[in-house]
Amino acid sequence: MTIYNHMVVDQIDGATADQLMHALADATRRDIIRRSIAGRHSVSALARHYPISTTAVQKHVAVLEQAGLVSRHKVGREQRVRTEIAGVRAASSVLDDLEALWRARIDQIDDLLAEPDRAQP
Repeated sequence: MTIYNHMVVDQIDGATADQLMHALADATRRDIIRRSIAGRHSVSALARHYPISTTAVQKHVAVLEQAGLVSRHKVGREQRVRTEIAGVRAASSVLDDLEALWRARIDQIDDLLAEPDRAQP
């Protein structure tokens, strides 16, 4: 049985999967997602939590937005960030399927190690 046939990675194009993984590779971006799940925050309010500039936080938000993990909405003069649950679910599915792939590979290794050596009489 080939696990590749069941992987969401195959259902999501490679560029999208790459964007998701790139977006999640940074601790600040993961924290922005965590904070924006709890409620909508302005970019400037988010920036107060990090030792970086508001401009740097805006760039992080842009990476998350391009990956479909957050969206920005203008409220007055502020840009509010909210988590896009569909994007988080897609990322979760990709990670779950990668975990399943590696577990299957480990199981195959275990099976190979458990087989008696055919070369011995």
